[in-house]
Amino acid sequence: MNPLQQNARRFIYRHARALDVARYQYHFEQGSKDAVMLALSAYQNEDGGFGHALEQDSWNPHSWPIPTCTAVSIIREIGWEDREHPVIQGLIRYLTSGADFDGRVWACMVKTNNDYPHAPWWEMGSESTCHQDYNPGAGLAGFLIRFCEKGSAAYALGKRIAEEAYQAYMGKDLLEDMHESTLYLQLMEDARIACFESDIFDADQLEEKLRRQVSHLITKDKEAWKKWYICRPSQFFNQKDTVWYRDNQEWADFECDFIRKSQEEDGGWAIHWSWQDYPEAWAISKNWWRGTVAVNYLLYLKGMGEE
Repeated sequence: MNPLQQNARRFIYRHARALDVARYQYHFEQGSKDAVMLALSAYQNEDGGFGHALEQDSWNPHSWPIPTCTAVSIIREIGWEDREHPVIQGLIRYLTSGADFDGRVWACMVKTNNDYPHAPWWEMGSESTCHQDYNPGAGLAGFLIRFCEKGSAAYALGKRIAEEAYQAYMGKDLLEDMHESTLYLQLMEDARIACFESDIFDADQLEEKLRRQVSHLITKDKEAWKKWYICRPSQFFNQKDTVWYRDNQEWADFECDFIRKSQEEDGGWAIHWSWQDYPEAWAISKNWWRGTVAVNYLLYLKGMGEE
């Protein structure tokens, strides 16, 4: 273990949430997938959805689609497969309940956010709308087609939303939002795992457009990396043996160098965004984010062969 890894490990054990400690242990210390799922379940409500600041920029304890999609991403990250696990069944129950769903998309904003400490981008005003139709819908639809039995109502719902998301994306110009774009990458991967019907959903065609999408969004201004919330290769991939790396090798390698050079004295990394309101809550959320980022950066370096 090199000094960067040692310092990051120390930071994670001192400051990170139990969930990120479990993620770190699974990826680097022979920890178990079950331990990650147990830690994740602490954020799940009885209706099967997720809240409780799993999305660290909103302390809303109630279920809503954005933290639910965050949970789905973690489940993907560890390669979980057991469809009968209570966390998976709860997710299916929430996503098929109609909650926070208008029949076409799951909401990315909910009014209950306003009742708890939150970042300004999660404030729902009287005229607030979700301008990114398939954030988080593309990711949630992918989960349903990956984990639900074909022929079930839940699978049919995921299949319909996945098809609609695909058609919407393929019929427009490249997106300018990295979060929605990431969910389309996840949808593509889920469609392949689920052996989604190629005559309805062409994953290869989607990949071709996403290759241009990823290269389009990665921030090319190196100075901006030091002080702004920008789009980095790790937003989309953390493995070297991928088309995403081959297409963006210069910037993927630059991110490795950036990570090595920007580690702070305490072993963590800086967070380049903040809230103006709720300063006490933000101080806590910022520390939570630093734990998540530390695990993500270590995973990225590992995937890039930086042992």
